[in-house]
Amino acid sequence: MTEVVAALIFENGKFLICKRPEGKARAHLWEFVGGKVEKGETPEAALKRECREELGVDVLVKEKFMEVTHAYPDMTVHLTLYFAEIVSGEIRLLEHEDARWIAPAETGSFDFCPADEDILREIARRFR
Repeated sequence: MTEVVAALIFENGKFLICKRPEGKARAHLWEFVGGKVEKGETPEAALKRECREELGVDVLVKEKFMEVTHAYPDMTVHLTLYFAEIVSGEIRLLEHEDARWIAPAETGSFDFCPADEDILREIARRFR
């Protein structure tokens, strides 16, 4: 099982999604910014590191939104999604091919990684 963390970053009623690049597993699918928790790293520290590495921003990690476990053909992930807030930096596409701010009602217009499907349903339920 691979431990993965991701950020649910809201601004002005919209949340941030990122598109996976060519050459990576699940290329061109949308996801939340984040990544694997490294050995000896707390989930919160991993999320801060991933946001810096992928978007060039520093975030304040807040409370946990939800957790899901998903089995892909190549790996099983335990994903913990945290509310987070950008506290410094401007979003730059350092690892993704695109990033967008979308309203909860717009999720059906984007093809997300399968592990995110339960999360998207919960976002739609809680933030109508």
